[in-house]
Amino acid sequence: MTNTPSADPARVGSGLRIGVLALQGDFREHLRAAEATGAQGVAVRRPEELDGLDGLIIPGGESTTIDKLARAFDLADPLRKYIAEGLPVYGSCAGMILLASDIADPATDLSGAPQQTFGGLDITVRRNAFGRQRESFETDLDFKGLDFSATESGVEPVHAVFIRGPWVERVGPDVEVLAQVEPADPGQASHAVPLPGAARIVAVRSGQLLATSFHPEVTGEKRVHELFIRMIRGEA
Repeated sequence: MTNTPSADPARVGSGLRIGVLALQGDFREHLRAAEATGAQGVAVRRPEELDGLDGLIIPGGESTTIDKLARAFDLADPLRKYIAEGLPVYGSCAGMILLASDIADPATDLSGAPQQTFGGLDITVRRNAFGRQRESFETDLDFKGLDFSATESGVEPVHAVFIRGPWVERVGPDVEVLAQVEPADPGQASHAVPLPGAARIVAVRSGQLLATSFHPEVTGEKRVHELFIRMIRGEA
């Protein structure tokens, strides 16, 4: 793994090989986001393509489909092994579900067996928590850990797009909450699902693992991917 400090913030990923799990979902957008940092993007579909990576991104999509395909392509067990051994991983939306240790409402197959995850993050997630596709929404979030992007006016909020996004219902003692969607004023709600009385956790970090409920790759928000790169380099 490369841990040389990044001299040029615009090329913070230079010299790194960042894999994107390319079984299903918006992996192409994540490849472009990784390459925009100066990293080499690697589409991962086979176990041997995990070798030599500095980090891995698990994209948004259908968590159940990615789970099934990972097992069909003999990727699930190697992924669990790499994650357990400390490979830095960023999971976005479905990727957050697949990194979770527990799912509050797992899908089941025809035999009644619940979907599986790769694990690593001591969290419980709820799938499609903000509603279905037609209830997708956008909002601005205060996001911890982005001090590297501060200007004279401070750190700008992250503009987040939620598309059938999960939220986190439980975090373990070693998990840091990075961002939450606050309860909405009924007269000024930016999202379809009422959130009475409680903020909803939508971004977390634990060690070398990062996860968000939302899709920074679809809005041109580069700082979440840059945070992940800086985590790999030991700069965040």
